[in-house]
Amino acid sequence: MTCIDGFSIRYLDYDNVKHVSDKPRVVLLLHGIGASAERWLPVVPGLSRHFRVVVPDIIGFGYSDKPTVEYTMDFFLSFLQKFLDNLNIPAASVVGSSFGGWIAMEFAIRFSRRIDKLVLAAPAGRMQSSTHVLDQYIMAALYPTRENALRAFMDMSYDPSGVTEDTVIDFVNRMRLPNAKYAFMSTLLGIRDSPNLSDRLPKLLVPTLFIWGDNDNMIPMQYLG
Repeated sequence: MTCIDGFSIRYLDYDNVKHVSDKPRVVLLLHGIGASAERWLPVVPGLSRHFRVVVPDIIGFGYSDKPTVEYTMDFFLSFLQKFLDNLNIPAASVVGSSFGGWIAMEFAIRFSRRIDKLVLAAPAGRMQSSTHVLDQYIMAALYPTRENALRAFMDMSYDPSGVTEDTVIDFVNRMRLPNAKYAFMSTLLGIRDSPNLSDRLPKLLVPTLFIWGDNDNMIPMQYLG
């Protein structure tokens, strides 16, 4: 845990590499809306063989505190700055998924000196319209039952066999935590009032890799303005 502005922030930190300098290469992994650090666990073993890997529960999500504030992009960027400062990380390569990708991109635009490289996996910003799968996910977050969560995860997964009972129950438990629904909805409202992600691309100057799945039915690439 670390503390930012009086709020407890949970994070995972894997530093098993013998670094050849006093400035270890750091990879920061940012999850999407309603998710947690656990979403990244499948890729941690491979990355941690070469980098220090840091995976926070973004403020408002996972098992980090969920203050009753406005969850705007400025709020998330301030959090990320202070999080890196607390861990004495001057710069990192950042990998962001979904909403975490949007945070990562905005951070790279405004604070490029703190980004070595950027990887954006289906970065989610304001959409021209919603999708059935996204609506199912929002429903599961606001009405967190096992049935709603299972339906949402099955619908969004290209390979439903990868949806485990632990994944479903962990999501339900997290969304039942105090202020979890508030943080989720406030973030959605912040997204609604933000500019289109594509409008920000010309300002992105750091080396960046975009990854998008052909079968992404939650946030298809063509839905972003």
